[in-house]
Amino acid sequence: MIEKRYKEAFERATDERKEKILEVGIEEFSSKGYENANINVIAKNAGISIGLMYKYFATKEDLFITCLEHGMKILDDALEEIMQCDDKLLVKTERLIRTTCAHSKKNANYIKMYNEITSGRDSDFAKNLAGEIEGSTSRKYITSIAQALAKGDVREDLDPRMFAFFLDNLLIALQFSYTCDYYKERFKIYTGVDVEEMNDEQIIKQLLKFIESAFTFEKK
Repeated sequence: MIEKRYKEAFERATDERKEKILEVGIEEFSSKGYENANINVIAKNAGISIGLMYKYFATKEDLFITCLEHGMKILDDALEEIMQCDDKLLVKTERLIRTTCAHSKKNANYIKMYNEITSGRDSDFAKNLAGEIEGSTSRKYITSIAQALAKGDVREDLDPRMFAFFLDNLLIALQFSYTCDYYKERFKIYTGVDVEEMNDEQIIKQLLKFIESAFTFEKK
């Protein structure tokens, strides 16, 4: 997971206070973006002084990364449970899609923060976080696909690392389609329907068919 970016004072704070600060921080960053988010506003809305906020976090970037890590852990824990099970890869994939849909709706602000990272506001910042954020997910996908390949559950000519990358790209785009304005409009342009109006089951079934064909249909 992401390297700890908060001070010991934050660790000593009550769980209620920590949760409040992160909740308010996530709301501010997701609604305004990193550059326009105001740490003074976050402190005020969290009910603490700006002085205390800086006792918890040295910089706005440290607060942002802590908020991001808090959100990403929720999804990472869910992925861990799915990818560790003994189900076949396509069963795992269906569960991944369902989890992505549910997580995107329930934790939209987390996804918007993640989208902020991908916007490339600071290339060095983005590169450093990419390894920390994507490392755990990529290992889970690569391992599961390689295991399925060894069992003969998927086409013999696939590259586990490349297919893991393509699978994750599809799930990221799905996340953003539920939460980010540009991707919502993009979804509507392609499907002719607002994502909020479409039944999740239709999305799940169609995406699963697309992925199944990629994993199992070999050119003869």
